[in-house]
Amino acid sequence: MVIGEPLSITGYNGHDVANQYTGEGVKGQTMSDTNFLTALRQLYPPARLLTEGVHMLAYESDALTGFRQQATAVVLPEAAEEVVQTVRLCHDYGVPFVARGSGTSLSGGSLPIADGIVIGLNRLNNIIKIDPEQRTAVVQPGVVNLHISQAAAPYGLYYAPDPSSQSVCTIGGNVAFNSGGAHCLKYGMTSNHILGLKVVLADGEVLTFGGESAEGVGVGPDLVGLFVGSEGLFGIALEITVRLLPRPELYRTVLAAYHDVKTAGEAVASVVASGLLPGAMEIMDRLAIKAAEAAVHAGYPANAEALLIVELEGEAAQVEQEFAALRPLINASGAYEIRIANDEEERATIWKGRKGAFSAVGRLSPDYVVQDGVVPRSHLGEALAYIHGLSQEYGLGIANVFHAGDGNLHPLILYDGRVPGQLELAEECAGKILRKCVELGGSITGEHGVGMEKREYMPSMFAEDDLDIMVAIRRQIDPKEIANRGKMLPGAEAPAAEAPALKTHGMHPLERQGIISRE
Repeated sequence: MVIGEPLSITGYNGHDVANQYTGEGVKGQTMSDTNFLTALRQLYPPARLLTEGVHMLAYESDALTGFRQQATAVVLPEAAEEVVQTVRLCHDYGVPFVARGSGTSLSGGSLPIADGIVIGLNRLNNIIKIDPEQRTAVVQPGVVNLHISQAAAPYGLYYAPDPSSQSVCTIGGNVAFNSGGAHCLKYGMTSNHILGLKVVLADGEVLTFGGESAEGVGVGPDLVGLFVGSEGLFGIALEITVRLLPRPELYRTVLAAYHDVKTAGEAVASVVASGLLPGAMEIMDRLAIKAAEAAVHAGYPANAEALLIVELEGEAAQVEQEFAALRPLINASGAYEIRIANDEEERATIWKGRKGAFSAVGRLSPDYVVQDGVVPRSHLGEALAYIHGLSQEYGLGIANVFHAGDGNLHPLILYDGRVPGQLELAEECAGKILRKCVELGGSITGEHGVGMEKREYMPSMFAEDDLDIMVAIRRQIDPKEIANRGKMLPGAEAPAAEAPALKTHGMHPLERQGIISRE
C-alpha cells in the first residue's frame, strides 16, 4: 500500500476500471495451479489445512444459510505470523481469501469465495493484556466477545458492545461489521470502543492504527474508524485494543406487556422525549414472543402482542433517580402488565428470551431471513405497519425483534426453503423493507453489515460518487480485490441508475481538493 498517492475513481459498476483485477496473480498463476496449495502445505500441517471431506461443510456458509459456497481450502492458523504469511501468499498468487471467526454473520459477510480460501481465526483467541488502570484490553481476533468481559470482571470492568450472539461471536467479526447489540443505544457500536488495531492488509503489509490511549483517539485521520466496519475488504485484524468500562453498580430492568405494537412504540417515544437515556430499550412482537417462550420458557406475560424491555444502568444513585422518573412513564403508557426485576436472576430471565429470539424463531419455521434496517424513532409505527402489510401480501410470517431506542428493526421473515420460490419471495420482501427504511430517512443496516445479501441496495442509500470513493479506497489498499471479494460493494447487477434521485453531478468535493482524480 502506498499512502499519499491520489486515488483513481473509475466507477463502482466495474466499467473502465484502471488496474482492474483479472483473476491472475503477479506470477500469472491461478487457483487451478498446484503451486499455491503446495505453498500452503509448507506453512500448515495436514490437520490445519482442509481441502476436502466433511470438515469443509462447516465453512460453506455463515448464519445466513440461504447462501452457500465451498472454498478450495480452509486454513486454521494458530499464530498471527501464519495469518500474515497466508495473506502474502494469497497476494502473490492472486487468490481471494475470507477471514472467518465463528461464522455468526447474518448478511453473508463470511461466505467463502469460489476458488478462494477461508482463513479461520478461532485459534487466535488469546487475551494478550488487560490494563485496569487504562481500562483497556489487547486481544486477538478469535477471542469471543463475552470472554473479554469475563476476563475483565475481577477488575470491576467489562466490554460494553453486546450482540445477541456475544457468547459465541468473535471480536474480529465484531470489528469487521461494526456490530452493535441491545445496549448500543447508550454505549454505541463496536467503533466507539476500539482504540487501536494491528492489521495485515491485503498485500501482506502489517500496520498499526491508533494506540492504547483513549486520549489519543481523534488525533489525525481516523484510520481505526476506516478499518472498523470495512467488512474485511482491507485485510485482517491481528490484535485489537478495546476500551473497557466500569461495571454498572446497579441495574433496573422493566418488562411491560401491550395489546399492540403501536402502543409499545409510543412508550419508547415517551421515554426518549422525557430525556432519559436507558442502557437498552427492546421490543418483541407476538410471533417473536411465541418463539422465545417455546425455546427458553422465559415466562413472559400471556397474550401479549408486544413486549417492551427498558433497562437503566450505572451508579446506584443515578439509576434510582432515573427509575423514579421511568416508572410513571411506563405506568401511563398503556401497558396491561408491568414487571420489575428484583434481582439478577429475574433480570437474566427477562433478557434470556430476547437474547435467544433469533435462534428461537427456528422453532416456528425451517428457514428465515433476518434484516436490520434502521428508521428514525418517529417512523417506527409507520415502518412496522408497512412490514405487517408485506407479511399479508406475501403470505409469509414476519417476527419483529428490534432495538427500539435507536430504531434498529430486526424483521425475521419466515419461509420454507424446501418450497420452490419461497426463498426468492422472502428476499424480495426483505428488499422492500430495506428500501422503505431508506425512504423513511434510515439505513439498510444498523449492525449486521451489508455483506453479500444487501449489496444491491447500496445505491438506494448512497450516491454514485459516494460508491466510487468507497471502491477507489478499497482498490488503493487491495488492488487485486482479494480480501473478501464480492462483499458490501455493489457490482454490475446494481447500477446507480436504480437510485437516480440520489445521484450528484459535477466535480466531487474531494476532486476540488486534489485528493482524488478521475480517469
